[in-house]
Amino acid sequence: MKQKRAFKYRVYPTPEQQHILARTFGCCRFVYNWALRQKMDAYFNEQQRLYCKDLSERLTELKKQEETCWLSEVSSVPLQQALRHLDKAFINFFEGRTPYPTFHKKRNKQSATYTSNAFIYKDGMITLAKMSEPLNIHWSRPLPEGVSPSSVTVSKDCANRYFISILVEADIAHLPVTEQTVGADLGLKSFVILSTGETIGNPKFFHQDEKKLAKAQRRHAKKQKRSKNRDKARLKVARIHARIADRRRDFSHKLSTRLIRENQTICVESLAVKNMVQNPTLSKAISDVGWSEFVSQLEYKAAWYGRNLVKIDRWYPSSKRCFDCGHILDSLTLDIRMWTCPECGVHHDRDINAAHNIHAVGLTVFEACGESVRPGAVKTKPGTTQRSRKPKK
Repeated sequence: MKQKRAFKYRVYPTPEQQHILARTFGCCRFVYNWALRQKMDAYFNEQQRLYCKDLSERLTELKKQEETCWLSEVSSVPLQQALRHLDKAFINFFEGRTPYPTFHKKRNKQSATYTSNAFIYKDGMITLAKMSEPLNIHWSRPLPEGVSPSSVTVSKDCANRYFISILVEADIAHLPVTEQTVGADLGLKSFVILSTGETIGNPKFFHQDEKKLAKAQRRHAKKQKRSKNRDKARLKVARIHARIADRRRDFSHKLSTRLIRENQTICVESLAVKNMVQNPTLSKAISDVGWSEFVSQLEYKAAWYGRNLVKIDRWYPSSKRCFDCGHILDSLTLDIRMWTCPECGVHHDRDINAAHNIHAVGLTVFEACGESVRPGAVKTKPGTTQRSRKPKK
């Protein structure tokens, strides 16, 4: 089955190409902000809804005006794609996935999307519209054979690095079926605790560079506004942020790929990270660990490679419930890492016990859908599953 997949590469454009991309980025940002203002004014002042088709017609008239005729100097495809991105942003807002769309800023990440009629892909080289030479792309990995890109997105981050994301439609082979299943408990002291007893520590990438970042931010704040020295200081701050984000993303990709390759079913918690970061004591640590990105990677990789990802209810008492007898404690504060069950007397490690419970209840939920993924499982109480074990002598 063919699926859409994006391949991201680093790009090193020439000064002339940088100039063309800068103008394209600026025009796309202007069109996005202009269209957002048009939609807001039409809705709040005239109680009228404007759609992508209406904005496209208005954009044609906008290009004919003398004060905005410079919009015709760049390719029209990225401008139309900016309108589609705004339309998608409103769809995500109304479906409750993202907040209300905001205006794009010049200092933030810039991007422009080209469809197949606005670039040429030949012999492994990509030439964008309005450019005479192909882009210098660092091909860190090859594209799938026999496919041609349907669209490309060129972006520039705050650290002045250029990237290109190539969208292709290719066959993704499923991994061989395995009987191995695992439960994963996400934490702060340890990033992931598996039901197998393995503990993956929390790298704390932001904490490692926090002092260096604070020093760079202080220097940036003391520079005169709109000066070249302030721009240089801002670039240093952006590079530190980019280094932290790159290391965190690399760690999450490697760990999620390993879990997907080794296990047929992965059971995790469905955490409300947006609510958890409101904790004034733990907000910085929760933001640094990157739970949402890790679970998102597990989700789409499981769909790619024929694996199963089960998310259990966030209110399930995985830490307070004894995995051996099912007893649930009345309360269990975060400072208690080891506890003894008052019913059966079994001594538990808080995180490993939670991983076992997540594993058991996740398999129960998956088996309830009509498939059995663990032949030796026996059901005890409703909503719980325990491993079958030999009777005690």
